[in-house]
Amino acid sequence: MVRHQFEAEDLLRKLSEGIAFEVLAARFSICPSAAEGGDLGDIAKSINKMAEEFKKTAMSLMLDEVSKPVRTKFGYHLIQRYA
Repeated sequence: MVRHQFEAEDLLRKLSEGIAFEVLAARFSICPSAAEGGDLGDIAKSINKMAEEFKKTAMSLMLDEVSKPVRTKFGYHLIQRYA
């Protein structure tokens, strides 16, 4: 999660260059999950507490897919599904 769309788009570019999602999340995210490389754990347990935009996108991703920037009231998110 970052504050601005241009930051999220820059991180997508870095992902396409081969930098790992976890590395970028740990370095740039303002979310508390940054300490875990952006790992939110099993979101099924907390899916009903998530912003609708985030939930809709997270549930639509294929394995290993990274979303385009998703805007919520908290900022801009990149979501990677890994399980």
